[in-house]
Amino acid sequence: MTSTDDVLARAEKLCTQRSVRLTPQRLEVLRLMSQQVGAISAYDLLDLLKESEPQAKPPTVYRALDFLLEQGFVHKVESTNSYVLCHHFDEATHTSAMFICDRCGLVREETAEGVEEIMHLLAAKNGFALHHNVIEAHGLCQPCSEVETCNSPDVCEHDHSITVKKRGR
Repeated sequence: MTSTDDVLARAEKLCTQRSVRLTPQRLEVLRLMSQQVGAISAYDLLDLLKESEPQAKPPTVYRALDFLLEQGFVHKVESTNSYVLCHHFDEATHTSAMFICDRCGLVREETAEGVEEIMHLLAAKNGFALHHNVIEAHGLCQPCSEVETCNSPDVCEHDHSITVKKRGR
């Protein structure tokens, strides 16, 4: 998906087909999500929403996010307790692989073709019926990887002010 307008138009079309209501608040939260480069927390989203709806409260955002999750328009990034726009929401079902940069927070989504079949086989082997799965992988995006391996921080053009976030193990 390319633009915010395209995302919103596709979502509106799918909601009409599914006979579900995409309220103005839900649409606004989706619009804000579509403008994010990486994942965003519900409270950061609330701050953005308050610019257009000063009366918005946490339940407003959480209800909108619940709807958007239910419709497959966004994904929850469990490991960071944040949300990211799904770039494949017009596909009926798909397994998403989320590549999360531990330095800048960028989240890239890819469809995990082939992995989905393996996940279903593993689930069946364990007597489990999968309905939905998201794979989260942490590391460094290409620009952050360059910064981390830079040997000349005094003369390069990299931003060395951001450090890798420590993750609990």
